[in-house]
Amino acid sequence: MKHIYTSIDIGSDTIKIVVCELYQNRLQLLAASSVKAKGIKKGLITDIYLASSALKEGLEQVETMLGVKIKKAIVTVPSYAALFTMIEGQIEVESGIVTSNDVKEVLNVAFKSKNIKDKEMVTILPIDFTLDDTKGIRDPKGRRGKFLSVKAIEVLSPKKVIYSVISLLDSIGIEVVDISLGGIGDMQTFKTKEIASEVGAIVNIGYETTNVSIYNKGIIVKNSIINYGGKNIDNDIMYIFKLLNNDAIRIKERFAVAHRDFASNNDFYEVKDKNGEMKKISQLEISEVVMSRIEEILTAVKKEINSLTKRQVDYIILTGGTTTIDNFQKVSEEILGNIATCDSIKILGVRNNKFSSAVGNIVYFINKLHLKGIDYTMFDEEDEEILSVNKKGLLNLSDDSMLGKVFGYFFDE
Repeated sequence: MKHIYTSIDIGSDTIKIVVCELYQNRLQLLAASSVKAKGIKKGLITDIYLASSALKEGLEQVETMLGVKIKKAIVTVPSYAALFTMIEGQIEVESGIVTSNDVKEVLNVAFKSKNIKDKEMVTILPIDFTLDDTKGIRDPKGRRGKFLSVKAIEVLSPKKVIYSVISLLDSIGIEVVDISLGGIGDMQTFKTKEIASEVGAIVNIGYETTNVSIYNKGIIVKNSIINYGGKNIDNDIMYIFKLLNNDAIRIKERFAVAHRDFASNNDFYEVKDKNGEMKKISQLEISEVVMSRIEEILTAVKKEINSLTKRQVDYIILTGGTTTIDNFQKVSEEILGNIATCDSIKILGVRNNKFSSAVGNIVYFINKLHLKGIDYTMFDEEDEEILSVNKKGLLNLSDDSMLGKVFGYFFDE
């Protein structure tokens, strides 16, 4: 059986879809698409009909590349009002050897230890397991012992936020296999052995918002959203140079640099303004506007990190489409210090950082399957044959719960 997974990240500006295969313990990209989002504001669905139209467009692009239909997917849900709470559980290992069923049972017990009203569980992130007196175990399966306990972070989100996303995918016939947050995916994309033992932050600068996540030993513990993003840069360019929106975006992406010191006063971009008059804008002029807004965004990020944690952070990783502007790294170092880096995705074909959440959530999903000891793919055998040719669970939910089927994959219910 091949191991092929689809991940969908629904953003305010674009909807990103990636399909990857796990082959010899490495992810290989099979297809990816990024289409203009509609009916979505600041990550929240405001018009399901417009949103479904945009999502269908992205899916059609991927399905054309693959030659098969997408039927199942992991989906990223917005981080608004997400809650991160510590949970613990303990069970007796009846057989004396820890099995995948014991892992699921101890997580079940931990989940039941707390009940948060008006929120649904997004996921449970195990910090570590303890087997009798042995602490700090990441994967206890196959070990001998009598008592198994776990410490974990339970991630919760308002019901309406999750339901709106699942309803959107359900309306076009996509089965949601699992849900996650963008911050969880970002960590899986950029995680290294070093940061797995440190305290730090990953900042995803999106189109309308900037997502700031704090991590302790690779586990997300806090999250916040700043209402600044790439759109603010576009608006500044439109206002100052009196340009149309598409022209502002084009000049930002193709001509501007993030730091004025690297801009030329002798290179010009010719464009018509809103009145139809031709303008010549120097690279220095446009880059000063871009840099000013980036500095404001990063200053707000610095303040937010200090608000979220009093501990010294060892790293700040910057991702998201806005970070792809040339020389962004230089500005980030001036505002956030040398611990700030603009990392990039290591998978050929999805180098653009706007895909970081979507790609990372596939890694997160695979790790979850491994912990449970489950062999799983999102495509049936017939689809896998075509792909080979074309290749370049929440507990105790009521029967009518929308999430019952989703979290059945986690707890095998």
